[in-house]
Amino acid sequence: MPADEGSTDDESGADPTDDEVVQTAAQAAEDVVFSRFDTSDVSDLDVTVSFEDGILEVDVYLNAPDGRADADRVADDAALAARAAVDDLFAAE
Repeated sequence: MPADEGSTDDESGADPTDDEVVQTAAQAAEDVVFSRFDTSDVSDLDVTVSFEDGILEVDVYLNAPDGRADADRVADDAALAARAAVDDLFAAE
């Protein structure tokens, strides 16, 4: 009988690490922004993500004055997508 059968690093059902949560959220936000704007249209993008004590905070600042979409709306959508991606990450674990 194995001594500690369920305590491997690859344990299924384990929550994602804080770093995985932050990376997933940031990538999802950037994906939304660049699905709606060409890279050349974005003069400034700042995606700030923190995950501490189970609380996710996402802030997206986007400056795309020559873009074809509303930058404020896209920034809001990017933040929502980041939260949804993290929800999916936890649901998959």
